[in-house]
Amino acid sequence: MSKEIKNALPVVKNTSIIAARGVSDDAGLAQYIQNVQKIPVLTAQEEYEYATNWVKNQDKVAAEKLVASHLRLVVSVAYDFKNYGVPVADLIASGNMGLMQALQKFDPEKGFRFSTYAMFWIKAEIYETILNNWSMVKIGTSANQKRVFFNLARAKRALGIMDNNLNSEQTKQIAEYLSVPESDVSRMATRISARDISLNAPMRVGDSDSGDILSNMTDDNDGIEENAERREFRRRGYEMLRRHLAELPERDREILRARRLSEPAQTLESLAAKYGISRERVRQIEERAYNKLRTAILTEAQG
Repeated sequence: MSKEIKNALPVVKNTSIIAARGVSDDAGLAQYIQNVQKIPVLTAQEEYEYATNWVKNQDKVAAEKLVASHLRLVVSVAYDFKNYGVPVADLIASGNMGLMQALQKFDPEKGFRFSTYAMFWIKAEIYETILNNWSMVKIGTSANQKRVFFNLARAKRALGIMDNNLNSEQTKQIAEYLSVPESDVSRMATRISARDISLNAPMRVGDSDSGDILSNMTDDNDGIEENAERREFRRRGYEMLRRHLAELPERDREILRARRLSEPAQTLESLAAKYGISRERVRQIEERAYNKLRTAILTEAQG
Protein backbone atom coordinates (compact mmCIF):
# COMPACT_ATOMS: atom_id res chain seq x y z
CA MET A 1 0.00 0.00 0.00
CA SER A 2 1.49 3.30 -1.10
CA LYS A 3 0.29 5.35 1.84
CA GLU A 4 -0.11 3.53 5.14
CA ILE A 5 -2.78 4.54 7.60
CA LYS A 6 -0.21 4.89 10.32
CA ASN A 7 1.37 7.84 8.55
CA ALA A 8 -1.93 9.71 8.78
CA LEU A 9 -1.94 9.76 12.57
CA PRO A 10 1.19 11.60 13.75
CA VAL A 11 -0.44 13.01 16.88
CA VAL A 12 -2.19 9.90 18.13
CA LYS A 13 -0.14 7.80 20.56
CA ASN A 14 -2.85 5.62 22.15
CA THR A 15 -1.83 1.95 22.09
CA SER A 16 -5.27 0.76 20.94
CA ILE A 17 -4.84 2.83 17.78
CA ILE A 18 -1.21 1.86 17.26
CA ALA A 19 -2.35 -1.76 17.16
CA ALA A 20 -4.58 -0.88 14.23
CA ARG A 21 -1.86 0.75 12.15
CA GLY A 22 0.02 -0.62 9.17
CA VAL A 23 -2.97 -1.90 7.23
CA SER A 24 -1.78 -3.82 4.18
CA ASP A 25 -4.33 -6.59 3.57
CA ASP A 26 -8.00 -7.44 4.10
CA ALA A 27 -7.37 -9.02 7.50
CA GLY A 28 -5.39 -5.99 8.66
CA LEU A 29 -8.13 -3.66 7.43
CA ALA A 30 -10.80 -5.64 9.26
CA GLN A 31 -8.75 -5.53 12.47
CA TYR A 32 -8.20 -1.80 12.07
CA ILE A 33 -11.93 -1.17 11.67
CA GLN A 34 -12.72 -3.33 14.71
CA ASN A 35 -10.29 -1.34 16.83
CA VAL A 36 -11.69 1.96 15.57
CA GLN A 37 -15.23 0.92 16.44
CA LYS A 38 -14.19 0.25 20.03
CA ILE A 39 -13.15 3.88 20.56
CA PRO A 40 -15.87 5.77 22.49
CA VAL A 41 -17.80 8.55 20.79
CA LEU A 42 -17.39 11.90 22.53
CA THR A 43 -20.26 14.01 23.81
CA ALA A 44 -20.54 17.57 22.53
CA GLN A 45 -19.15 18.91 25.81
CA GLU A 46 -16.20 16.49 25.83
CA GLU A 47 -15.45 17.36 22.23
CA TYR A 48 -15.46 21.08 23.00
CA GLU A 49 -13.17 20.65 26.01
CA TYR A 50 -10.65 18.50 24.13
CA ALA A 51 -10.64 20.86 21.15
CA THR A 52 -10.17 23.88 23.39
CA ASN A 53 -7.26 22.24 25.23
CA TRP A 54 -5.63 21.40 21.93
CA VAL A 55 -6.07 24.86 20.39
CA LYS A 56 -5.03 26.81 23.48
CA ASN A 57 -2.49 24.51 25.08
CA GLN A 58 -1.39 22.16 22.28
CA ASP A 59 -2.44 19.29 24.58
CA LYS A 60 -1.54 16.18 22.58
CA VAL A 61 -3.61 13.92 24.80
CA ALA A 62 -6.67 16.04 24.03
CA ALA A 63 -5.81 15.95 20.33
CA GLU A 64 -5.50 12.17 20.52
CA LYS A 65 -8.93 11.83 22.08
CA LEU A 66 -10.49 14.15 19.51
CA VAL A 67 -8.92 12.47 16.50
CA ALA A 68 -9.45 8.90 17.72
CA SER A 69 -13.16 9.44 18.33
CA HIS A 70 -13.61 10.47 14.69
CA LEU A 71 -11.66 7.65 13.00
CA ARG A 72 -14.93 5.78 12.50
CA LEU A 73 -16.22 8.80 10.57
CA VAL A 74 -13.27 8.45 8.17
CA VAL A 75 -14.02 4.76 7.68
CA SER A 76 -17.66 5.51 6.96
CA VAL A 77 -16.82 8.16 4.36
CA ALA A 78 -14.14 5.96 2.76
CA TYR A 79 -16.63 3.13 2.22
CA ASP A 80 -18.96 5.57 0.43
CA PHE A 81 -16.29 5.79 -2.27
CA LYS A 82 -15.21 2.15 -2.39
CA ASN A 83 -16.42 1.71 -6.01
CA TYR A 84 -14.02 4.23 -7.51
CA GLY A 85 -11.18 1.78 -8.06
CA VAL A 86 -8.98 2.80 -5.13
CA PRO A 87 -8.37 0.35 -2.23
CA VAL A 88 -10.45 1.20 0.83
CA ALA A 89 -7.32 1.19 2.98
CA ASP A 90 -5.83 3.96 0.82
CA LEU A 91 -9.06 5.93 1.04
CA ILE A 92 -9.00 5.61 4.83
CA ALA A 93 -5.37 6.74 4.92
CA SER A 94 -6.24 9.79 2.83
CA GLY A 95 -9.28 10.51 4.98
CA ASN A 96 -7.12 10.35 8.09
CA MET A 97 -4.82 12.91 6.56
CA GLY A 98 -7.84 15.14 6.06
CA LEU A 99 -8.84 14.55 9.67
CA MET A 100 -5.43 15.71 10.84
CA GLN A 101 -5.69 18.84 8.70
CA ALA A 102 -9.08 19.56 10.23
CA LEU A 103 -7.54 19.22 13.70
CA GLN A 104 -4.94 21.87 12.87
CA LYS A 105 -7.53 24.37 11.62
CA PHE A 106 -10.56 23.75 13.84
CA ASP A 107 -11.86 26.59 16.01
CA PRO A 108 -14.20 25.29 18.74
CA GLU A 109 -15.42 28.80 19.54
CA LYS A 110 -17.34 29.06 16.26
CA GLY A 111 -20.02 26.69 17.51
CA PHE A 112 -19.64 23.85 15.00
CA ARG A 113 -19.17 20.21 15.89
CA PHE A 114 -15.76 18.86 14.93
CA SER A 115 -17.35 16.13 12.82
CA THR A 116 -19.13 18.71 10.68
CA TYR A 117 -15.92 20.63 10.09
CA ALA A 118 -13.76 17.55 9.60
CA MET A 119 -16.11 16.08 6.98
CA PHE A 120 -15.00 18.71 4.46
CA TRP A 121 -11.29 17.94 4.92
CA ILE A 122 -11.82 14.17 4.91
CA LYS A 123 -13.75 14.26 1.65
CA ALA A 124 -11.29 16.69 0.06
CA GLU A 125 -8.36 14.33 0.67
CA ILE A 126 -10.33 11.31 -0.53
CA TYR A 127 -11.45 13.17 -3.67
CA GLU A 128 -7.85 14.05 -4.43
CA THR A 129 -6.67 10.46 -3.98
CA ILE A 130 -9.39 9.10 -6.27
CA LEU A 131 -8.74 11.66 -8.98
CA ASN A 132 -4.98 11.11 -8.86
CA ASN A 133 -5.35 7.32 -9.09
CA TRP A 134 -8.23 7.08 -11.56
CA SER A 135 -6.03 7.54 -14.60
CA MET A 136 -2.42 8.10 -15.54
CA VAL A 137 -3.69 11.41 -16.92
CA LYS A 138 -5.12 13.58 -14.17
CA ILE A 139 -8.79 14.06 -15.06
CA GLY A 140 -10.32 16.47 -12.58
CA THR A 141 -8.87 19.94 -12.40
CA SER A 142 -11.81 22.30 -11.94
CA ALA A 143 -14.62 22.33 -9.39
CA ASN A 144 -17.16 21.58 -12.12
CA GLN A 145 -15.19 18.61 -13.42
CA LYS A 146 -14.90 17.18 -9.93
CA ARG A 147 -18.64 17.68 -9.41
CA VAL A 148 -19.39 15.75 -12.59
CA PHE A 149 -16.89 13.01 -11.76
CA PHE A 150 -18.36 12.26 -8.34
CA ASN A 151 -22.03 12.82 -9.21
CA LEU A 152 -22.43 11.58 -12.79
CA ALA A 153 -23.74 8.16 -11.81
CA ARG A 154 -26.21 9.65 -9.32
CA ALA A 155 -27.43 12.15 -11.90
CA LYS A 156 -27.94 9.43 -14.50
CA ARG A 157 -29.95 7.34 -12.04
CA ALA A 158 -32.10 10.31 -11.05
CA LEU A 159 -32.81 11.14 -14.70
CA GLY A 160 -33.37 7.52 -15.74
CA ILE A 161 -30.42 7.51 -18.16
CA MET A 162 -28.93 4.05 -18.70
CA ASP A 163 -26.65 4.71 -21.68
CA ASN A 164 -22.89 4.94 -21.26
CA ASN A 165 -22.54 6.98 -24.45
CA LEU A 166 -24.54 10.13 -23.80
CA ASN A 167 -26.35 11.89 -26.63
CA SER A 168 -26.66 15.68 -26.76
CA GLU A 169 -30.07 15.74 -25.04
CA GLN A 170 -28.90 13.50 -22.18
CA THR A 171 -25.76 15.61 -21.78
CA LYS A 172 -27.91 18.72 -21.54
CA GLN A 173 -30.20 17.13 -18.92
CA ILE A 174 -27.25 16.09 -16.74
CA ALA A 175 -25.61 19.50 -17.09
CA GLU A 176 -28.80 21.20 -15.90
CA TYR A 177 -29.20 18.68 -13.06
CA LEU A 178 -25.64 19.29 -11.81
CA SER A 179 -25.57 23.01 -12.70
CA VAL A 180 -22.41 22.68 -14.79
CA PRO A 181 -21.58 23.40 -18.45
CA GLU A 182 -22.48 20.71 -21.00
CA SER A 183 -18.85 20.61 -22.14
CA ASP A 184 -17.73 19.43 -18.68
CA VAL A 185 -20.33 16.66 -18.67
CA SER A 186 -19.38 15.48 -22.16
CA ARG A 187 -15.64 15.60 -21.48
CA MET A 188 -15.81 13.85 -18.12
CA ALA A 189 -18.24 11.14 -19.32
CA THR A 190 -15.84 10.28 -22.13
CA ARG A 191 -12.82 10.17 -19.85
CA ILE A 192 -14.56 8.06 -17.23
CA SER A 193 -15.62 5.48 -19.81
CA ALA A 194 -12.14 5.30 -21.36
CA ARG A 195 -9.87 3.84 -18.67
CA ASP A 196 -6.12 3.41 -19.19
CA ILE A 197 -5.04 0.49 -21.38
CA SER A 198 -1.62 -1.12 -21.09
CA LEU A 199 0.45 -0.90 -24.27
CA ASN A 200 1.73 -4.38 -23.44
CA ALA A 201 -1.77 -5.88 -23.60
CA PRO A 202 -2.48 -8.27 -26.55
CA MET A 203 -4.02 -6.65 -29.63
CA ARG A 204 -6.84 -9.21 -29.50
CA VAL A 205 -8.24 -10.44 -26.18
CA GLY A 206 -7.27 -14.06 -25.51
CA ASP A 207 -4.78 -14.19 -28.39
CA SER A 208 -1.26 -14.03 -27.01
CA ASP A 209 0.22 -14.51 -30.51
CA SER A 210 -1.33 -11.35 -31.89
CA GLY A 211 1.45 -9.20 -30.43
CA ASP A 212 1.01 -6.35 -27.98
CA ILE A 213 -0.48 -2.97 -28.75
CA LEU A 214 2.88 -1.20 -28.64
CA SER A 215 4.59 -3.45 -31.18
CA ASN A 216 1.67 -3.05 -33.60
CA MET A 217 1.60 0.74 -33.49
CA THR A 218 2.94 2.52 -36.55
CA ASP A 219 5.61 5.17 -36.06
CA ASP A 220 4.12 8.41 -37.34
CA ASN A 221 6.82 10.58 -35.85
CA ASP A 222 8.54 13.12 -38.08
CA GLY A 223 12.20 12.79 -38.90
CA ILE A 224 15.01 14.45 -36.96
CA GLU A 225 15.22 17.37 -39.40
CA GLU A 226 11.49 18.10 -39.21
CA ASN A 227 11.56 18.02 -35.41
CA ALA A 228 14.59 20.30 -35.26
CA GLU A 229 12.96 22.76 -37.64
CA ARG A 230 9.74 22.75 -35.62
CA ARG A 231 11.61 23.37 -32.35
CA GLU A 232 13.51 26.28 -33.88
CA PHE A 233 10.28 27.78 -35.23
CA ARG A 234 8.66 27.47 -31.80
CA ARG A 235 11.69 29.01 -30.09
CA ARG A 236 11.64 32.00 -32.43
CA GLY A 237 7.92 32.42 -31.89
CA TYR A 238 8.31 32.47 -28.11
CA GLU A 239 11.15 34.96 -28.40
CA MET A 240 9.13 37.32 -30.61
CA LEU A 241 6.13 37.04 -28.31
CA ARG A 242 8.23 37.85 -25.24
CA ARG A 243 9.95 40.81 -26.89
CA HIS A 244 6.91 42.45 -28.45
CA LEU A 245 4.80 41.82 -25.36
CA ALA A 246 7.33 43.83 -23.36
CA GLU A 247 6.86 46.75 -25.76
CA LEU A 248 3.19 47.19 -24.84
CA PRO A 249 2.12 49.68 -22.14
CA GLU A 250 2.10 48.04 -18.73
CA ARG A 251 -1.70 48.02 -18.28
CA ASP A 252 -2.29 46.75 -21.82
CA ARG A 253 0.30 44.02 -21.27
CA GLU A 254 -1.16 42.87 -17.97
CA ILE A 255 -4.72 42.80 -19.30
CA LEU A 256 -3.67 40.84 -22.38
CA ARG A 257 -1.78 38.35 -20.25
CA ALA A 258 -4.71 37.96 -17.87
CA ARG A 259 -7.24 37.49 -20.67
CA ARG A 260 -5.35 35.45 -23.28
CA LEU A 261 -2.12 34.11 -21.81
CA SER A 262 -3.32 32.81 -18.43
CA GLU A 263 -5.12 29.63 -17.45
CA PRO A 264 -7.83 30.11 -16.41
CA ALA A 265 -8.38 33.49 -18.03
CA GLN A 266 -9.48 36.29 -15.70
CA THR A 267 -12.97 37.69 -16.22
CA LEU A 268 -13.76 41.13 -17.55
CA GLU A 269 -15.48 41.86 -14.24
CA SER A 270 -12.42 41.09 -12.12
CA LEU A 271 -10.11 43.18 -14.31
CA ALA A 272 -12.59 46.06 -14.41
CA ALA A 273 -12.64 46.09 -10.61
CA LYS A 274 -8.84 45.88 -10.43
CA TYR A 275 -8.21 48.83 -12.73
CA GLY A 276 -11.31 50.87 -11.85
CA ILE A 277 -12.68 50.90 -15.40
CA SER A 278 -15.71 49.43 -17.15
CA ARG A 279 -15.96 45.90 -18.56
CA GLU A 280 -16.26 47.36 -22.06
CA ARG A 281 -13.09 49.39 -21.57
CA VAL A 282 -11.23 46.25 -20.49
CA ARG A 283 -12.46 44.47 -23.62
CA GLN A 284 -11.31 47.36 -25.82
CA ILE A 285 -7.84 47.41 -24.24
CA GLU A 286 -7.53 43.64 -24.65
CA GLU A 287 -8.51 43.83 -28.33
CA ARG A 288 -6.19 46.77 -28.99
CA ALA A 289 -3.23 45.10 -27.29
CA TYR A 290 -3.84 41.82 -29.11
CA ASN A 291 -4.00 43.48 -32.54
CA LYS A 292 -0.85 45.51 -31.83
CA LEU A 293 1.03 42.40 -30.67
CA ARG A 294 -0.19 40.33 -33.64
CA THR A 295 0.81 43.00 -36.14
CA ALA A 296 4.29 43.38 -34.63
CA ILE A 297 4.97 39.62 -34.68
CA LEU A 298 3.68 39.15 -38.25
CA THR A 299 5.69 42.13 -39.50
CA GLU A 300 8.92 40.74 -38.01
CA ALA A 301 8.21 37.21 -39.24
CA GLN A 302 7.65 38.41 -42.81
CA GLY A 303 10.56 40.85 -42.81
